[in-house]
Amino acid sequence: MTSIAPSLIRLPSPIGRLELTADSESILSLSIERAGHLPLEQSPESPSPLLERAATELAEYFAGTRTGFDLPIRLTGGTAFQRSVWQGLAGLGFGEVISYGDLGASIGRPGSGRAIGGAVGANPVPILIGCHRVLAANGRITGYSGGDGIPTKAWLLDHEGIEHGGTGPVDAGPVETGPVETGPVAMEPVA
Repeated sequence: MTSIAPSLIRLPSPIGRLELTADSESILSLSIERAGHLPLEQSPESPSPLLERAATELAEYFAGTRTGFDLPIRLTGGTAFQRSVWQGLAGLGFGEVISYGDLGASIGRPGSGRAIGGAVGANPVPILIGCHRVLAANGRITGYSGGDGIPTKAWLLDHEGIEHGGTGPVDAGPVETGPVETGPVAMEPVA
């Protein structure tokens, strides 16, 4: 069986360059520039209509005119546990926040805050599936694997009007839930 290379596009953003990959039907990954580098930096861009649509939606998000994404996403990697966490994250909308512990409870894994944190950090499509919306129980930002880490997460939270205490304590307030605004998220079986 011949494997077709995914389409690839890079675009500027207020938090650094973004790199997206997609197959013919779904977004596969989104990476945020870290220390001036992107994972597929050496690969040539190969835009597709889906990636052009994603670029438009991301530009609208950063301009403050879009609060949800209507993009098909396929989560192909990760363990079954990680994928259940990512599916739980997909239900968080613009401006909503949840703690690691509450996210664990919402997917039937109460008391697994640290493992939840690891799965959140492995999210292959940050921003599109809003892992930046997960805070410590006291509202602190405890880490972020995308871009420049905590400053990137703080920027995204500020952009969405989410109050946070940076790395200091703050009350996160009640958790709001609402309809999923992300496009369809397909989960492939774990091999």
